Order: sequence, then C-alpha cells, then structure tokens
Amino acid sequence: QVQLVESGGGLVQAGGSLRLSCAASGRAFNSYTIAWFRQAPGKGREFVAAISWSGGRTSDADSMKGRFTISRDNAKNTVYLQMNSLKPEDTAVYYCAADPWGSTQAMGVESRYAYWGQGTQVTVFS
Repeated sequence: QVQLVESGGGLVQAGGSLRLSCAASGRAFNSYTIAWFRQAPGKGREFVAAISWSGGRTSDADSMKGRFTISRDNAKNTVYLQMNSLKPEDTAVYYCAADPWGSTQAMGVESRYAYWGQGTQVTVFS
C-alpha cells in the first residue's frame, strides 16, 4: 500500500511557473512508476507526464513537451512536476499516481496506476 500527497498548487499568472510535489509513503516507492494526470472542469482526466522508478525513462504528453518536466528524488520519496510557461488551459486539478508494477510501457495509460493522491488545484489566469 502507498499513500500519495500532492502539494504546490496555487494561483499563478499566465507565463508563470509552479512546482508540484508528490510525497509518497511506503517502502517500495523506489520501484514504482509515478505519473501526473490532470483534470480540468467538465473534462476527463488527462495524462501529463510519467517517470520510471530509476528516473531513467520519462514520458510526456505532447501538449506539454518543453514546458513541463518530471523528476524524482527516491531518497525523499518525492516526485516533482516543474511547470513553466503556464497557460490558462493548464488550469486543472493535478493528481499523482503510482504504478506498483513499475511498468515502463504505455506509461500514459491511466488504468496502469493503482494508487492516486487527492489532487492539488492549479489555476492559471491571464
């Protein structure tokens, strides 16, 4: 079992930056693939980025390439999402999720992730 807690969301002007954190409990965290998803009002959940257990493999949604960067610090049981050049359309609740099987294929597939955090709100205004 693993528990995930997101933080770092908030209100930011378009063009600004935020760094989200996903802190995890559980001894096996270092073996999990971790992903970020987001859900905007009235829309389905959308894949943002994922990172393998070693950090050696990442996957990013095309619409966010070059603006968002995922990273992890296994010593701190934490995964980060650095978001730059934010746009109003990035407004959403951002969730982190853990794949306990450590899959590095199809990392953007929501059903691969067994554990989810409660989410953190990101609001970008123009």
